[in-house]
Amino acid sequence: MMEEEELEFSEDLEAILHLIPEVQLAIEQVFPSQDPLDRADFNAVEYINTLFPTEQSLANIDEVVNKIRLKIRRLDDNIRMVVRGQTNVGQDGRQALAEAQVAIGQLFGKIKDIKDKAEKSEQMVKEITRDIKQLDHAKRHLTTSITTLNHLHMLAGGVDSLEAMTRRRQYGEVANLLQGVVNVLEHFHKYMGIPQIRQLSERVKAAQSELGTQILADFEEAFPAQGSKRAGGPSNVLRDACLVANVLDPRIKQEIIKKFIRQHLSEYMVLFQENQDVAWLDKIDRRYAWIKRQLVDYEEKYGRMFPEEWCMTERIAVEFCHITRTELAKVMRTRAKEIEVKLLLFAIQRTTNFEGLLAKRFSGCTLTDGPGVRHTHTHTHTVEIMSINYILHSVCVTILRNLGEMIDRFVSDFRAQGPPKAGTEDGGAVLPSCADLFVYYKKCMVQCSQLSTGEPMIALTTIFQKYLREYAWKILSGNLPKTSSNSGGLTIKSLLQEKEGSEAAKFNVEELCLICSILSTAEYCLATTQQLEEKLKEKVDKTLVERINLTGEMDTFSNVISNSIQLLVQDLDAACDPALTAMSKMPWQSVEHVGDQSPYVTSVIMHIKQNVPIIRGNLASTRKYFTQFCIKFTNSFIPKFINHLFRCKPISMVGAEQLLLDTHSLKTVLLDLPSIGSQVVRKAPASYTKIVVKGMTRAEMILKVVMAPHEPSVVFVDNYIKLLADGNPETFQKTLDMKGLKRSEQSSMLELFRQRLPTPPSGADGGPSLSFSTPTPEQENSRIRKLEKLIKKRL
Repeated sequence: MMEEEELEFSEDLEAILHLIPEVQLAIEQVFPSQDPLDRADFNAVEYINTLFPTEQSLANIDEVVNKIRLKIRRLDDNIRMVVRGQTNVGQDGRQALAEAQVAIGQLFGKIKDIKDKAEKSEQMVKEITRDIKQLDHAKRHLTTSITTLNHLHMLAGGVDSLEAMTRRRQYGEVANLLQGVVNVLEHFHKYMGIPQIRQLSERVKAAQSELGTQILADFEEAFPAQGSKRAGGPSNVLRDACLVANVLDPRIKQEIIKKFIRQHLSEYMVLFQENQDVAWLDKIDRRYAWIKRQLVDYEEKYGRMFPEEWCMTERIAVEFCHITRTELAKVMRTRAKEIEVKLLLFAIQRTTNFEGLLAKRFSGCTLTDGPGVRHTHTHTHTVEIMSINYILHSVCVTILRNLGEMIDRFVSDFRAQGPPKAGTEDGGAVLPSCADLFVYYKKCMVQCSQLSTGEPMIALTTIFQKYLREYAWKILSGNLPKTSSNSGGLTIKSLLQEKEGSEAAKFNVEELCLICSILSTAEYCLATTQQLEEKLKEKVDKTLVERINLTGEMDTFSNVISNSIQLLVQDLDAACDPALTAMSKMPWQSVEHVGDQSPYVTSVIMHIKQNVPIIRGNLASTRKYFTQFCIKFTNSFIPKFINHLFRCKPISMVGAEQLLLDTHSLKTVLLDLPSIGSQVVRKAPASYTKIVVKGMTRAEMILKVVMAPHEPSVVFVDNYIKLLADGNPETFQKTLDMKGLKRSEQSSMLELFRQRLPTPPSGADGGPSLSFSTPTPEQENSRIRKLEKLIKKRL
C-alpha cells in the first residue's frame, strides 16, 4: 500500500499544473520572464526541437543536459531557501502584533492625561472671565442709562420749544427742531409703557397735527381756491412752511401741492371749457402756448418758495397733461362727426412737438408719485395728453364711415350711369371707382402709419379687408349680368331657314362689355391688393408682419375673374346650343350629296364672330384672360359637339362626308378663334391649338369610322381601335348606332371588339381607355384635303 501511495504522489508531482488565465496573467506581470520554460503553453517536444534542430546538433547533447541539470539544482536550492524562510514568519507576526497592542495602550493613556489637563484649564479660564463679564454688563447698562436720560432731557426740552415755536409760526426753526425731536423720540419706542414717555409722544403728535393744520390754513389764505393769487408774491413764512411739510405726514405735502396746482390751473379750465371755440382740435396750439406762459410765470414768482426736490414745475406740466387728455377726449366724443384724419394728424403733430419739449425739460421723476399720476416712465406724455387708443379709434371710425359712404356712392353712381357703353373708350375698361378706393386706402395707410406701426395697423388692415370684400360683392359680383334659361328653343326647320344674324346671343353687347369691364377691374384689384399687402408689411412692426394677410381678398377677386370668364363662356356656349341640337335632329341618312357647310355650322360661326371680337377688344389689356376664355370655351364646346355628333343616327355615307366637312369647318374656325374678326392676325397659343386639334381630331376619327364599311367585321373593329384608341364598349356601340346597324349585328360586333382589344401591359390599370399613337395634325390636314378633293370630284 505504501508503495502505491508513493507512486501516486510521484505521479501527481510529475503531472502538469494548469492555472486559470487570470492567475497566469498576474504571475507574468509580477515576474516577467523570456524563458520558454516559464510560459504557460510550454511544450517539451518543441523546446527539445529548438535545442537540437538538426542531427549534427546532437553532438552537444551532453553539454545541454549538464546545463539543464545545473538549472534544476539552482531551482531546488531557491525553493528550499524560500520554504525555510517561511518557517518563522508566523511566530514573528504574533510577536509584532503584541508589541503594537502595548504601544496603543500607552498612547491611549497619554491622550487621556492631555484631555484631563485641557478640561482643568478651561474651568480655570471661565472662573477668571466671570468677573470681567459682570463688569462689562454693568458698564453697558450704565452707558445706556446715561444716554437715555440725555435723550429724555432733549425730548422734554424739544417738545416745549416746538410748541412755543408753532404758536409763533417760526417755521424755519421748527423745520430743524422737529426732525431732531422725531429722531430722539424713535429711541423711546420700547419705553412707551412709561406714562411720562407716552405723554411726551402724544404732545409731539399733537404738535405735528397742529403744524399741518396751521400750514394748510396759511397756504389756503395765501392761495384761495376761488379768486386770484395774493399780490406781492410768495412769503418767507410759506417757504419755511414747505420745509416743515417735508418732515410732517406726506399727506400734508401732497395736499399743499394739489391745492396749489389746482389753483394755478383754474384759469385753464375756464378758458378751454368744452363749449369754447378754442377747445377744438384746430386750435390745440393755444393750449400749449398758455401752459408755456404759466410755467415761465411760476418759475419767476414761485420758483424759490417750494423746495427744489418737490419739482413743482414738472408737477404742473404733468397735471396739465392729465386735464388736457380728459378734456380732449370729452370734446372729441361730443364732436365725433367733425373729426377728420387730417385734423387728427394736425393735433397729433402739435401734441408730439409739445411732448418733446416736456421730455427735454423735465426728468419725469414725479411720474411715480404725486396726485393724478398714472405712469412710470418719462415717455408717457403722448398717452397723457392725447389718448392714442381713443384717437386711433376715432380714426378707424372716420375711415369706416368714409369707406361705407364711398361704397354706397359707388353703387349709386353705377346704377345712375349704367354699365360702360359698347364701342366707347370705357367699354371693358377698369371702373373708375376702383382707383378711387385704392387711392383712399393708400392715403389712410400712410396717415395711420404716422400715428402707430403696431396694433392699429392691424385694425386698419381688418377694415381694408372688410371693404375690399364689400367692393368685390356689391360693385363687381353684384353687377354681373344674370343668366336665364331659354324656354322657347328653336326648331330644326326654323334653324335651317334662319338668315345671317337672325339670332342673337343671350347677353347683348352692353352686357358683354360690362362683364369684360368687371373682369378687368377685378384683375386691377387683384394686383393692387397684392401691392397693398406688401406696403402694409413695410409699414407695420416686424413682429406683426405675419398678421398682415390679404390672401382671402385676393382669392375673392380671383373668383370674380373666374365667374366673369365662365359667364362669357356660358353665353357663347348657350348661343351655340340650338345649332348643335338642330344638327343632331337633321335626317343625315337621307342626305343625297355633299355641299357647302351646313346651316348649323353657319349659325355657330355667326355667334362666334359676333361675341369673340367684342370680348377680345374689351379684354385687350388683359390678354391672358382672353386666352383663358378661349381655352374654357373650347373645352366646353368640343365635348358637347361630340356628344351631339353621337346623336346623329343613322348616318349614310354621304351624310358622314357632309358631317366630316362640317367638322373640318368648325375646326378651322376654332383654330382661328383667338384672332377671328381681327385685322391683326396673331398665332394662337400652342396650348390652345393643342386642345382644339386633339378634340376635333377625335370627332373626325369618329366620322371616318362611320364612313368605313363594317364588313369584314375584323377589319372594321381593328380600324376603329387604331383610329380612336378608345377601349370603351359604350363609345363603340354609339358608333355602331350612328352606322344604323341592328342590335343583332351590334352584339356580334361588340363581342369581337372585346376580343380584339389589345391586352394592357402588366401592372397597368385595366381601364377602358387605350394608348395608341395618334396621327399628327399635319397628317390629319393632308387626309382632310384628300377628302375635300374626293367630294369635289363627286360634285
